[in-house]
Amino acid sequence: MLEKVTELLDEKKLGELHRMFHDMMPADIAELLGEFEGDRLTVLFRILPKEIAADTFVLMDQDKMEELLRAFSDRELTALIEDMYLDDAVDVIEEMPANVAERILARASQETRHEINALLKYPHDSAGSILTTEYIRLYPDMTVSDAFDVIRRNGIDKETVYTCYVTDRKRKLVGVVSVRTMLLSPTDAVIGDVMEENVISVNTLDDKEFVANQLQKYDFLALPVVDSENRMIGIVTIDDAVDVIVDEYSEDLEIMAAITPTDRPYLKQSVFSIWKSRIPWLLLLMISATFTGMIISSFEEALAAQVALTAFIPMLMDTGGNSGSQSSVTVIRGISLDEIEFRDTFLVMWKELRISVLCGISLAAATFIKIQLVDNLIMKNEVSLTVSAVVCLTLLFTVVCAKLIGCVMPLLAKKLGFDPAVMASPFITTIVDAVSLLLYFFFAKAMLGL
Repeated sequence: MLEKVTELLDEKKLGELHRMFHDMMPADIAELLGEFEGDRLTVLFRILPKEIAADTFVLMDQDKMEELLRAFSDRELTALIEDMYLDDAVDVIEEMPANVAERILARASQETRHEINALLKYPHDSAGSILTTEYIRLYPDMTVSDAFDVIRRNGIDKETVYTCYVTDRKRKLVGVVSVRTMLLSPTDAVIGDVMEENVISVNTLDDKEFVANQLQKYDFLALPVVDSENRMIGIVTIDDAVDVIVDEYSEDLEIMAAITPTDRPYLKQSVFSIWKSRIPWLLLLMISATFTGMIISSFEEALAAQVALTAFIPMLMDTGGNSGSQSSVTVIRGISLDEIEFRDTFLVMWKELRISVLCGISLAAATFIKIQLVDNLIMKNEVSLTVSAVVCLTLLFTVVCAKLIGCVMPLLAKKLGFDPAVMASPFITTIVDAVSLLLYFFFAKAMLGL
């Protein structure tokens, strides 16, 4: 497809390109245009069919959008903004540099500019920041026939017509009705009689991740957004919810890997920006890991007396870190899906305690067999039964402590207002490393008399 577009562009067969784009999906066109730049990108965008140009634009990379916006005339910019859905226009403005954003707003109509500015005032993580005011609004005293007239007149400019929202004259939400319900009802039926009055809605200040989860939970295509007085402000559609879920998932992955989250793709970031996102966490974790070194240094004499103990330190620390990570990731996922809350802390601890005992006993038994078969018989290291017991007991208690720490820390972080993902592998591993060493040397001193 790329070769064909390039060939047609070189041969200046713009009419054929226009016809080809007409049969393509906006997402595919956006991906294709991402391979071009400069005048060639601008020419290709200008020959897009008008009905898909705006939809294609909002799906393009930020750099390509900015490049096109700088190349557009004021007339082209006005046409593009007026063809966009409001929530898409807000997303574009938020991603652009200040001077480009100001030019976009300056070229928008007064009504569009007013609505965009209203949406821009909502907090970045709120439902208000992702809502659109382009929805079908009906009144309870309308007939089904009247409702379809409204849909035919206004539906072309709305994000969805499959679900219509019923309000009173003061915009207070009183019901919801689907096009399917109206199609199956008599044309003279009153909307107030066929609508669903038990409406699930969200507030403009609700967290947008919560809104996305509500859409997923109820399998809605859209969700109404109201203010504190239950007045209809707009809707959040499923496409915006998917974007939120993907963004939150990516952010959690970066935080769990001890990286400062960013919206820019990896290949679009400079080496310096990636360094800035990683080095603070690495420095923090490196400093916190010094406690592990201090513990080992304080038990140098014990290690010198029983050199065999040294060989098992990496295994104990790695097993503890892995055990804690399993619990923390499980709890973090439960928190993000609203399956686990802070009030469930003791239930989670009780479950993880039983799991950790089973895991600890299994690992300790496997380790004991491994020491006897591999270390003693094959490698001839001559590890005594007492040392084997120290290692196995330490392993058991390390796994128990690691899983309890791993399940509690994310819940505590959430309660204190932090992102639970912060308490993932790096931090849990650092804490558990110190705990495993303290347990190891405690058992060693108690059982070996060091």
